[in-house]
Amino acid sequence: MSVSRRIDENNHQVTIAIEGRFDFSEHKAFRDAYRDIPSTSKRFVVDLSKASYLDSSALGMLLLLREYAGGESSPVRISGCSDDVRRVLKIANFERLFILD
Repeated sequence: MSVSRRIDENNHQVTIAIEGRFDFSEHKAFRDAYRDIPSTSKRFVVDLSKASYLDSSALGMLLLLREYAGGESSPVRISGCSDDVRRVLKIANFERLFILD
């Protein structure tokens, strides 16, 4: 389980990468990955290419990030989903709230 972030100043983008299980045990690390960045100055991308699992608390954390980033006015992108992770996101109708690619 690991949460890391990469800031691309040229593209004004923050990428938060999740490795392993994305569940409540990652709450603090996930929140710490974005909370010191002014929400209006960057676009946010959550890289789930190395995530093997996510649960309802992970869905809640993604919603908190979306709210922090400005809600509908500043969409958060979720990238690299495995088929299983994408299925969970689609069941939760997250394709309406996030950009999934």
